[in-house]
Amino acid sequence: MGDNELDLVLVKRVQGGDNSAFDLLVRKYQHRIGAVVYRFVPDHAEAQDITQDAFIRAYRALPNFRGDAQFYTWLYRIAVNTAKNFLVASKRRPPTADIAAEDAEHLAGGGRLHDHDTPEHQLLRGEIEQAVTDTVAGLPEELRQAITLREVDGLSYEEIAQLMQCPIGTVRSRIFRAREAIDQTLRPLMDSERVRP
Repeated sequence: MGDNELDLVLVKRVQGGDNSAFDLLVRKYQHRIGAVVYRFVPDHAEAQDITQDAFIRAYRALPNFRGDAQFYTWLYRIAVNTAKNFLVASKRRPPTADIAAEDAEHLAGGGRLHDHDTPEHQLLRGEIEQAVTDTVAGLPEELRQAITLREVDGLSYEEIAQLMQCPIGTVRSRIFRAREAIDQTLRPLMDSERVRP
């Protein structure tokens, strides 16, 4: 039984009155959802509260869940909306960057330098991570969201299309354009690395 099928079985049990099944769903997804929320609200205590609030909202909305989308996709949407609502209510703007520096190594170019641990390479790795973070932060929101869902959250193109409510071709195009922007930023750094002795 795959993840999606297992989620649906647990959802049906919750809808039938078995609250312990929801505890299993919370345990399964609390870290992923917490990481999503933390990208919007980087205060640990606030992010924990918002994550808990997102699960409460999901629990209340579960009777209306019909299984049209995957459970995680549905839960992700609730978490993002809960985080954004929190920021609006506390008169804060959503962050300009959806990606933390430590997540940048998952993006193109970040993993190439892990074999070399000289101070020069550590410095260059830091420059690359910062360049990727800054580039992603400067992307239009739909490109930033698409590349983050793909490279950081590891979602499939189909899952991203569901989340962003657009065709898969549009998702592919957005991810391609985001990668192009990142590659353009990294090219000078990587070229300078090649000419070093």
